[in-house]
Amino acid sequence: MLEKVHQDRLKKLAKIRQLGIDPYGGRYDTAEPVAEILARFREGDDSQRADAAGRIILMRPMGKLVFAHIRDESGAMQICLRRDGLDQTAWSLAKLLDLGDIVAAEGRLAKTRTGEITIFAEKLTLLCKSVLPMPEKFHGLVDVETRYRQRYLDLMSNPEAMALAYKRIALIGHFRALLRQRGFVEVETPMLQPIYGGAAARPFTTHHNALDVDLYLRISPELYLKRLLVGGMEKVFEFNRVFRNEGIDSSHSPEYTLLELYQAYADYEVMLELTEELISTAAEAVGGGTKLPFGELEIDYARPWRRAKYEELLHEHAGVSMRDPAGVREKARRLGIEEANKADAVVIDQLFKQTVEQHLIQPTFVMDYPAELCPLTRRKPDDPAVALRFEPYVAGMELGNAYTELNDPAVQEANFGFQLAGEAEGESMRVMDEDFITALRQGMPPAGGLGIGIDRVVMLLTNRTSIRDVILFPTLRPQAAE
Repeated sequence: MLEKVHQDRLKKLAKIRQLGIDPYGGRYDTAEPVAEILARFREGDDSQRADAAGRIILMRPMGKLVFAHIRDESGAMQICLRRDGLDQTAWSLAKLLDLGDIVAAEGRLAKTRTGEITIFAEKLTLLCKSVLPMPEKFHGLVDVETRYRQRYLDLMSNPEAMALAYKRIALIGHFRALLRQRGFVEVETPMLQPIYGGAAARPFTTHHNALDVDLYLRISPELYLKRLLVGGMEKVFEFNRVFRNEGIDSSHSPEYTLLELYQAYADYEVMLELTEELISTAAEAVGGGTKLPFGELEIDYARPWRRAKYEELLHEHAGVSMRDPAGVREKARRLGIEEANKADAVVIDQLFKQTVEQHLIQPTFVMDYPAELCPLTRRKPDDPAVALRFEPYVAGMELGNAYTELNDPAVQEANFGFQLAGEAEGESMRVMDEDFITALRQGMPPAGGLGIGIDRVVMLLTNRTSIRDVILFPTLRPQAAE
């Protein structure tokens, strides 16, 4: 069936060329956005004219009339093509049009007898002939797998998909504007790194032929952004793509967008207040309020958010203390968590994830993590077993990570040494980042740092339960051969 449609459209393409019309158009910069045309329409004014361009999403041939709806990125509206309103060539073209074609129509702007604002075309321009049919006509693309693999079909046929894409853009724009208002500057750091670090994750490896060296797609920009603090840039942020060679599920993607920022002379309390402000105000700006749905839940993003200690949450939901490694391991074994040959802190955190995270529904800051999990974080002066770190949680999902940053070069070097000795192969830096230690020896001001996963925030604020919905071109498993 698809091949027959394709062949039929190719025949129409040939006929259009026989009319002397270029079926793939050219520059057309006189069109006005559809939304602006509809907004400026004045009832009863017969002098109004309009010029619009867009994709045909609906056609109703009616003898000497063709009614069509065209859609541009701002909206959709009706055009009317009349035999007595167009020259012979344009009318011949009108009869060769199909759903999915991109056209421009210029003419009188008025309402039809049914009350619909319409351009009664006096000039018709073909800008691109579509030789494949639109999915599901104008009802939208339903198949989820096709929506992810062929996002262009999703965008052209589902207005909701286009609206979602623009909400993501608006959220990033909101974050950027707020940070700039607070004196932050946007920077760029390397995506290809000779030594990967800043997180415990498995990297993607590549090879640079000219230099004959292996490089890694970054798992974090942290160590480079901190170098900028050393250099004297006091408030920096970056919207960066990060890459982690790990699993794919509804809340994890191997390539995702991270907002990471650092502020000199701040700490994790400052980062906590900034996190609240960023996400709460984004909920109002993008979602339309501080109380928003997420699946069957209603999430209240109004400030202040709940503050809860890691240690207290673990005791509440797992019934053990993070300061009792033997008790933690016994509990882990009872829950089926593999704990042999793992560091105490790793087992503690796996137990936390299994027993606590599901209960963190309303916005919650989990404060003060086990220090062994946080090699880049300053420890509490009165309790060195605890790191000055928090993670924000909503709907059981971790949205980010923040520290009071460690700036003591001797302690940082020692922490890296422990990390190199203890991490599984491929899950952390494999060699010491000596240049970063050298930078710290030059002196890095006390600072707070924050990372926020943009894709998960968009998921929450737009009520999408799969991360693939909010990434325009998500990474997918290879398509099975037919």
